Amino acid sequence: MKRIVLFIATNLAVMVVLSIVLSLLGIGRPGSGSTLQLGSLLAFSLVVGFTGAIFSLLISKPMAKWSTGARVIENPSNSTELWLVNTVKALSERAGIGMPQVAVYQGEPNAFATGAFKNSALVAVSTGLLESMNRDEVEAVLGHEVAHIANGDMVTMTLIQGVTNTFVVFLARIVGFFVDNMLNKNEERRGPGIGYMITVFVCEIVFGLLASLIVAWFSRQREFRADAGSAKLLGSTVPMQHALARLNGIEPGALPQSFAASGITGGGGWGALFSTHPPFEQRIAALRAVQ
Repeated sequence: MKRIVLFIATNLAVMVVLSIVLSLLGIGRPGSGSTLQLGSLLAFSLVVGFTGAIFSLLISKPMAKWSTGARVIENPSNSTELWLVNTVKALSERAGIGMPQVAVYQGEPNAFATGAFKNSALVAVSTGLLESMNRDEVEAVLGHEVAHIANGDMVTMTLIQGVTNTFVVFLARIVGFFVDNMLNKNEERRGPGIGYMITVFVCEIVFGLLASLIVAWFSRQREFRADAGSAKLLGSTVPMQHALARLNGIEPGALPQSFAASGITGGGGWGALFSTHPPFEQRIAALRAVQ
């Protein structure tokens, strides 16, 4: 799940830097005085909103390898690696996608798939996953990740992130424009004042949090779809149910606070709204419902 955190973090970093640079150049200001230039502001918001998301998508595979230390299996060195490569190949053929790169990394039980294109993606599993699951369960997890690729989930998340970014940038500057006008309504100004800058900064944080709720909701829905996709590829929901039950009983390693919301366990209360993955119990129940 680090791939989601890195995707969002990289996207936000690019969006903020691009927004600051363009604003300093005088591009993207909503207008002056009582004039609101919605057309140019929307164009600015689209550029800032989608640039970060698309850039994050394009570098997602090398970033995922770097962040996890994943080693791509070029020539299998043992029976487990050979089985992994052959299993991913078989699942990919059933899903109708090109063979992804297969990698292994040191860490707690987990797995991920990433990449900008369906036919040149990456599937990686942790040593902890291989040690704690039997092969049927690992195959179900691999099917889940292959289903993510076949469903085009990274592209979908990029589009959703780009749209929400656009609204965050656009609405923050609209609010900043009106607040700035209210604070300086009796003064003649050539450009935005300090009120505009502070308001935009605060609104981007607030609207960004609200937007993350939308992105997280879509992410949870794609997890249900990937679970169902794994069941379809394997011809049964049972292996995926067993894999999820196994994960639910594993105590994950400690995560930094910035990664905690995207950890392997489901959260409760308000934290669940920001989680990119549904609770295991809900995912198992959804699989049982399709039997």
